[in-house]
Amino acid sequence: MRLLHTSDWHLGRSFHRESLIEGQAAFVDHLVETVRAERVDVVAVSGDVYDRALPPVDAVALCNEALRRLVSAGARVVMISGNHDSARRLGFGADLIDAAGVHLRTDPSRAWEPVVIGDVALYGIPYLEPELVRGPWELSERSHTAALSHAMGLIRADAVRHRRSVVLAHAFVAGGAASDSERDISVGGVAHVPLAAFEGVDYVALGHLHGRQRMADHVRYSGSPLAYSFSEADHVKGSWLVTVGSPGADFVPAPVPRPVGRLRGTLDDLLADPALAVREDHWLHVTLTDAVRPKSAIDRLRARFPHTLALAFDPQGAAPARQAVRLAGRPEAEVALDFVREVRGEPADAMEERLLREAVEASRAKEVMV
Repeated sequence: MRLLHTSDWHLGRSFHRESLIEGQAAFVDHLVETVRAERVDVVAVSGDVYDRALPPVDAVALCNEALRRLVSAGARVVMISGNHDSARRLGFGADLIDAAGVHLRTDPSRAWEPVVIGDVALYGIPYLEPELVRGPWELSERSHTAALSHAMGLIRADAVRHRRSVVLAHAFVAGGAASDSERDISVGGVAHVPLAAFEGVDYVALGHLHGRQRMADHVRYSGSPLAYSFSEADHVKGSWLVTVGSPGADFVPAPVPRPVGRLRGTLDDLLADPALAVREDHWLHVTLTDAVRPKSAIDRLRARFPHTLALAFDPQGAAPARQAVRLAGRPEAEVALDFVREVRGEPADAMEERLLREAVEASRAKEVMV
């Protein structure tokens, strides 16, 4: 079986208020071309199909077009929900759509019911919010590890009936490298699950982290198809092409609609440096190091770099801005605890911290259920 592993489409997402729908549509074109050129049997989409539980109509239309075209190109599609998706909305009509060759797996209770294609059983583990599955599954603890280990145990028990097995999962595996654009999924301060949880299957197609990563030869993240934060400026985006049962995988790079990058220096130096001509068509995050903040800095920058989207100041010799250091890439609960400390002059006590973390986690669980 030839399998194309992709994830984290985040259809409907914008980049610093710039629409990405055209770039996402170009990625769909690329997927369809790859399916045809490489004779792909199955496209595995490992969650975060949409960027939010209630996606805009153009994102829904693009998803519909993507599924129709992939099936028309000769592939079956197995798709799971991620932590950004509404599992109920994405999974609407799943049993009926199965007959068309699109297999939506968004119900945790069906994670160990495989989609069997030829001699390969494909199991879709949607994003598992521990608070929602702990009771029904009678788990001993509320954690990502407990939830995913339970699902994988049942999958391994079923997989012995099949010659080959593939698992799709949306999770943060220990050792993975995160970027700024992923939503925090910590429970009790812990977001990750051990790599060992995925033992016993031929290939694991992971979603959630936005950079392509090899956790083991048979356990990989495909990453997102586009850069969704400036922390991903050095990522190579694309999909993994896998022959199930054979070692290794080939990475298929995706088209880049507009590169992203970071610049740092004084305003005059950035405007005068001829070597920066290659960055003039990039989406840019610029950090100015002038000792005194220049007047009309953004207008002057955009005269040369018209796609400058974010501007920061780090005067030479000064300490980094507290706000940027405190907020960038931080889990929601940590940001809230910082706020309590800032406005009250002392940190939250143990009970307050527990209640705040539980409130953040409950809010996330409610969004998944929408």
